[in-house]
Amino acid sequence: MNLKKVFVLLAGFALGCGSARAAHGDDLQSVLRQLDAAAASFHTTTADFEFDSLQTDPIPDKDVQKGIVYYERTGKNFQMGVHINEVNDRPVPKVVTLSGGVVRLYESLPNQVTTLTKLGQYESWFMLGFGASGKDLETKWDMKYLGKETIDGIHTDKLELVPKDPNIRKNLLKVTLWLDTARGVSVQQDFDEGQGQSRHCHYFNIKVNQSLPGDAFKFKTDSKTQYVTR
Repeated sequence: MNLKKVFVLLAGFALGCGSARAAHGDDLQSVLRQLDAAAASFHTTTADFEFDSLQTDPIPDKDVQKGIVYYERTGKNFQMGVHINEVNDRPVPKVVTLSGGVVRLYESLPNQVTTLTKLGQYESWFMLGFGASGKDLETKWDMKYLGKETIDGIHTDKLELVPKDPNIRKNLLKVTLWLDTARGVSVQQDFDEGQGQSRHCHYFNIKVNQSLPGDAFKFKTDSKTQYVTR
């Protein structure tokens, strides 16, 4: 899993919503203020996910990753753990953690832990996630309000986001987001990375403010585990 894929993976799991520049200004402001209210009582989220990586150029291809993701926000402290169980219907255990400003990737099959130093600078972006307030996010994104849709029986607000940071736009051109505004969580996301690359993430079995397992932000290593820094 290369650096760009890990960045987009983490950014995807972290996204909530964006800034206040849109044709549907009143609807957008309503969404942001609802997120403010949801963020005040947010502590944790657990969700199952399916994350599809799509390529149309130069050769059509598709990778499907499935697993579970955990979030925890305590004051200004934020942790995220992405536990990937399957890749293309085959058991390929991986864990990506963001804790204490450090991003680590554990791959079970090669038994390797990679510390991704270049991603640590984006901690504030990864914190813009489930349970983020509208005020937290207004400075990071240009956004359009695209209306309402129902996903898995959940009423969502559909948003289009464009990163304001040009460094972020190198990896992520825009995001289409389906947001369960009342709980401040994403139900579905589409990512346009440009050059025929895109990703689709679907969340389900979403649980808010419930206890997390002890290994939510950890992974098991042994004496044979190799450590790499990139």
